[in-house]
Amino acid sequence: MDIQQSPAGQIVKSPKGYRAFVPHNLPPKIEWDTAVVNSLSRADFLLGKLAREGSKLPNPHLLIRPFITREAVLSSKIEGTQATLGEILAASAGAYVKQNPDDLQEVQNYIKALDYGLSRLAELPLSLRLIKEIHEHLMQGVRGAHATPGDFRVSQNWIGSPGCTLNTAKFVPPPPENLMDSLGAFENFLHDRSLPPLIHTALCHYQFEVIHPFLDGNGRVGRLLIMLLLVEQRILPSPLLYLSAFFEATRDEYYKQLYNVSSKGTWHEWLIYFLNGVAIQSEDVLSRAERINELLNQWKIDVASSGSHVPVDMIQHLAINPYFTTNRIAQDLGVVYSTAQRGVQKLEASGIIKKTNENKRDKVYCATKILNILEEPTKIRADFY
Repeated sequence: MDIQQSPAGQIVKSPKGYRAFVPHNLPPKIEWDTAVVNSLSRADFLLGKLAREGSKLPNPHLLIRPFITREAVLSSKIEGTQATLGEILAASAGAYVKQNPDDLQEVQNYIKALDYGLSRLAELPLSLRLIKEIHEHLMQGVRGAHATPGDFRVSQNWIGSPGCTLNTAKFVPPPPENLMDSLGAFENFLHDRSLPPLIHTALCHYQFEVIHPFLDGNGRVGRLLIMLLLVEQRILPSPLLYLSAFFEATRDEYYKQLYNVSSKGTWHEWLIYFLNGVAIQSEDVLSRAERINELLNQWKIDVASSGSHVPVDMIQHLAINPYFTTNRIAQDLGVVYSTAQRGVQKLEASGIIKKTNENKRDKVYCATKILNILEEPTKIRADFY
């Protein structure tokens, strides 16, 4: 392991001879200087605006679905999956997609794990028990399923370049004999409400990643934790903030910031980086949601003269997924195939949707203008972090 000593934790030598990092319990001493206070103020303001404006949109519960899918795609991409947002949306609409089935399943599991975590929050606080349950949903039936879904590790893991060993790894998290003590202190801090919620969430995310309690899936569970903490603390009414887009757009910086806290105790820089990510993503999500909503409203006006409610209902459905097949949309709207087909023809004639394949049967359609908004890369100004 590269770290020899650190103000953020203790370097321990395991009985097997390797060195590992055991983090100090949270919270650390925080330097409340102008940079941190300003970053927190800006992030709080923009996140509050997202919560207010996002919930005012006519169908926030519908608009959330493609954004959750985008979060799942980008969080999984950080871990090496190749599936794109378009492929995941097309596959969930019933289209055939050439992508590796494992990649598709990993992204779909992320969505299931988030949905499960949100539903469980109604009856169980964020805890080690809930984190294990979320991990079980995330890892079920995918690569890494051998890595004991839903169970904390009982062997050593490590982080480093491909092919590295325990002795040549860049970072080695707590040994199994130290793991439960670290996790117990982490769980206590999960329930601590003495710090501003965004500061608390930033500290929790770092600590979870550095403890690395599972054999696989730690990055994804740690990013799910951010969303669940913000919803649990009622900072957001629903999962509207998706930080994986920011972490993916600044991937090298993300890993560097996490590593620097462990090696140098740079909590100050980590907090500013994290808070700036919250500010950027709050603006980003609100901008995309508003543009999608404007498109939907315009399209409803365009097809209102058809005399049937079906085209309008179809447009509403595009907020959930811009891809669909006629069969699937007929099922989802509870109408017969011929009625759905007429609605599809109306939307196609109005330039709202386009065919994405040349099949005679099972034609797949897409509202490409919505897909383009969802697939736009996150814009990061160089001065933001």
